[in-house]
Amino acid sequence: MLGFITRPPHQLLSLLLCPGLRILRLSVHCAQPRPRAMASSSSSWELPLVAVCQVTSTPDKQQNFKTCAELVREAARLGACLAFLPEAFDFIARDPAETLRLSEPLGGNLLGEYTQLARECGLWLSLGGFHERGQDWEQTQKIYNCHVLLNSKGSVVATYRKTHLCDVEIPGQGPMRESNSTMPGPSLESPVDTPAGKIGLAVCYDMRFPELSLALAQAGAEILTYPSAFGSVTGPAHWEVLLRARAIETQCYVVAAAQCGRHHEKRASYGHSMVVDPWGTVVARCSEGPGLCLARINLSYLRQLRQHLPVFQHRRPDLYGNLSHPVS
Repeated sequence: MLGFITRPPHQLLSLLLCPGLRILRLSVHCAQPRPRAMASSSSSWELPLVAVCQVTSTPDKQQNFKTCAELVREAARLGACLAFLPEAFDFIARDPAETLRLSEPLGGNLLGEYTQLARECGLWLSLGGFHERGQDWEQTQKIYNCHVLLNSKGSVVATYRKTHLCDVEIPGQGPMRESNSTMPGPSLESPVDTPAGKIGLAVCYDMRFPELSLALAQAGAEILTYPSAFGSVTGPAHWEVLLRARAIETQCYVVAAAQCGRHHEKRASYGHSMVVDPWGTVVARCSEGPGLCLARINLSYLRQLRQHLPVFQHRRPDLYGNLSHPVS
């Protein structure tokens, strides 16, 4: 389904697309407007276009790849320079044992297919949470939740291994013990230059830790990305609130590709993939079900906002210390 979120002329164009349908509709979206003084004079069609993909992964890795590849090809056809896939784009297993059995190293067949896909489509890919058998697999028998960034030639330009593991018990949502099968990453990854801007890599539960986003912003990030698989209880309560908070406090764009729907009899995800601008406005979001949304990234607007509201210059580490340190 195609739809438009109405925005001011200086704002990005947002498209909501679900494969198979081509019915045009107008989507009403209530969000606070930007200050007029910070309106950009850039033509929206000159700005880089990014695609945010929403999928329902299952334990079937090849079917998952087929679904993701269709969305990536559609993103390329629509002119995107970078496509974001959610956490666990490769698969969502029924239990830790199946997770470990289905996992692969970065040099395995599945990532090779995505490498070829990036080359074929000529766009960058943010692979938001790959179940990676690391170099310590033989010793630990555990994996990493690895955010992989591929360039348009299919080369791996950055990897970030999720540092905050989701070990929680939410009433009504069931317990989550990510550490049963996953090791925490040892470090943050420096922001990476891409055709859309300088991207800081994170994964899902990381969004609950503002220190991480502040560290990435201080290191130069202009876009923060939180590929996710939020649950049905935390999603309605926290998803949009946290993403908008991270955008406002860092004055970055936030891109959040999400899992949606029922993956199998044991798990379902909230969906609502979105893009938030540095003012905290949701400028693109996916409708229900698998699909994608598109957004244009306006870095001139980001720089104007940071100039008019220079919060990083006003920080007082003498009073409360350094809550975060720039990524080395």
